[in-house]
Amino acid sequence: MILGRVKPLEAILATAEKKSLHRSLGAIQLMLFGIGCIIGTGIFVLTAAGAQKAGPGLMLAFVIAGLVCVVAALCYAEIASMIPVAGSAYTYSYATMGEFLAWTVGWALILEYAIAGAAVSVGWSGYFAGTILNEFMGVQLPTWLAGGPLALGGIEGGFINLPAAIIALLITWLLMIGTSESAKVNAVLVAIKVTALTAFIGLTLTSAYFDPDKFNPFLPAGVFGGFGTGVGAVGAAATIFFAYVGFDAVSTAAEETKNPQRNVPIGLVGSLLFCTVFYILVAAGAIGTIGGQPIMGPNGIPFPAGSEELALQCAMPEHAAALVCSDEALAHVLRQIGFSGIGNMLGIAAFLALPSVILVLLFAQTRIFFVMSRDGLLPEGLSAVHPKWKTPYKVTLMTGLLVAIGAAFFPVGQLADIANAGTLYAFLMVAVAVMLLRKQRPNFKRDFKTPAIWLIGPATVFGCAFLFLNLPSAAMLVLPIWSLIGFVVYFGYSRRNSHLGKGIVEVVDDVAGEETMIPIHPPADE
Repeated sequence: MILGRVKPLEAILATAEKKSLHRSLGAIQLMLFGIGCIIGTGIFVLTAAGAQKAGPGLMLAFVIAGLVCVVAALCYAEIASMIPVAGSAYTYSYATMGEFLAWTVGWALILEYAIAGAAVSVGWSGYFAGTILNEFMGVQLPTWLAGGPLALGGIEGGFINLPAAIIALLITWLLMIGTSESAKVNAVLVAIKVTALTAFIGLTLTSAYFDPDKFNPFLPAGVFGGFGTGVGAVGAAATIFFAYVGFDAVSTAAEETKNPQRNVPIGLVGSLLFCTVFYILVAAGAIGTIGGQPIMGPNGIPFPAGSEELALQCAMPEHAAALVCSDEALAHVLRQIGFSGIGNMLGIAAFLALPSVILVLLFAQTRIFFVMSRDGLLPEGLSAVHPKWKTPYKVTLMTGLLVAIGAAFFPVGQLADIANAGTLYAFLMVAVAVMLLRKQRPNFKRDFKTPAIWLIGPATVFGCAFLFLNLPSAAMLVLPIWSLIGFVVYFGYSRRNSHLGKGIVEVVDDVAGEETMIPIHPPADE
């Protein structure tokens, strides 16, 4: 049977149970941790793309995306408390739905993290070119170096987004030689991000430029633009869902939390609600000061974000200052209302903070790749560790090159949509896994149980599927095409080389640095 290979849950937990983690985190600490993980790329980078899809309805889009994240987070928290090991949704799926479906999840996560890394690189490039080069150094980056042909619609000689490619390759090099983030440095960067956005909210909402009439019409493209269109409030929610990715880090802290049944939901829901309100205020400040109406096509539907048609419109003088045409939306807003200095400081905050996000995404992608290679589903040579650097340099280099190529030639909105496709699929599978484990292992130890799983589980599946279907059709197609490639790899290589298929389960815990090898009987389908 194709779904017959299920990795024993006891084998996965064999090593994790050897480590004893001190329960020290309270609800407020979890909430602050979640806020630090969530606030970042999306709000700095995707405000313009979201406004082009929904106009002032971007504020509603943040609510829709936040609600889907809340129910997904509660499912994630239960399964993370049951299976506290590396591998994320891939490992959870392996323990519940079998090797083949776990492969599809891992394969989707490889795409998600790589494309997300490219999206952040493009976002960083906008702030680098606009704030560092233009505002501080007086250097205007040539159009052919500012964006690839796909990013600029092929107009005015766009050839490559050089800064985006360079930052992706630089972070790849840092990961290869073993450089990791310092917790103290990361804390400083989180403080910079939150301070910058708080200043933005205060300056815009109290500005003389703020005018409630700029919110009318509130939903120029409607709430629901139609499946595959990627417009309307729901279409924007499918894109700016990217702004919430990171909340799952809170879920994985369940085993280090005091009274997890009480504190985990407070930390998860609290951080997501805080970020949702924060995001709505940022959107309100941006739209209320300089306006955020989308540029409409002749059919009354907004031009697709990142399209050639929109690029042509943005090149016209009457749209040059529009929010939806900016590569550094928040800094651009402050400059337009007379706070150029503070706008430049916000640009610097994004310039400093975003590379750390790229590093985390690339590290997560190589971790998933490494775990799948370790399981025999991908060639084990790819996870070879460098004798000097002690890092999986081959898979890191390969990942970095692909991320750099994506960053060089695609716009940030399209990259975020593609990354969200993989993320939504993974979160949907986590919800299915939680519901299956409630049936299969009802008495298994859970530090946290999702309340009202009969409602939260199906709501997560529906919410993720609904947002997926509201991505642009091109982004929706990427996941099945990528999955078909994955099927060829799985049935051509992975299935016959799987360690589980050969009767051996190997568990390596990346935190404890320990290894457990458990021989088992080969699955019945062999």
